[in-house]
Amino acid sequence: MVALREGDAAMSKADESSTEASGVRWRKSRHSNPHGECLELAGFSDGQVGVRNSRHPDGEVLVFTRAEMVAFLRGAKDGEFDHLLE
Repeated sequence: MVALREGDAAMSKADESSTEASGVRWRKSRHSNPHGECLELAGFSDGQVGVRNSRHPDGEVLVFTRAEMVAFLRGAKDGEFDHLLE
């Protein structure tokens, strides 16, 4: 996982192209609340997945590899993180 902010001097050219907002479709869950307290995800052309706070669309983007996101989603679907919401 990499935390990036667009325009960050530490970003490489490859990172810049994978996190550009233009042409990227950000999506949030249909279960999101109406107060905007949710995460948005986007798939980048290089196969990585970006995650950002919907209240701060110009803020940091956490970038995960496809394998990292697959492992997380499988764990979430299996209930491995349910204890965090109890």
